[in-house]
Amino acid sequence: MDSPDTVTEAVSLLKAEGYDTEVDLVDGHLRWGQAGAVCAVERAEVDRLYRFEGQSDPGDEMVVFALRDPATGLQGVLASAFGPAADPEVLDQLMGLSQRSREA
Repeated sequence: MDSPDTVTEAVSLLKAEGYDTEVDLVDGHLRWGQAGAVCAVERAEVDRLYRFEGQSDPGDEMVVFALRDPATGLQGVLASAFGPAADPEVLDQLMGLSQRSREA
């Protein structure tokens, strides 16, 4: 399978694969969609990660995470800025989580 070329393509691809909930990082916890189901960041698993570099503007750098909570089976997508415009909490917690998921 080819990698998506844009953030929109990545999100569409993941939604088609069942990652249909928008995930937010709030105070060290992941909130899954409108229903507000919450899990600690360290409990979630990163199934896939796509990183996009801005061709002409570093402010366009984005990362898209396909996340899963093994305890509940919830799957979702979290998209965030990457690079200079990034939210430091997202980068610290989710990039570390991504690394731990690969090592497991």
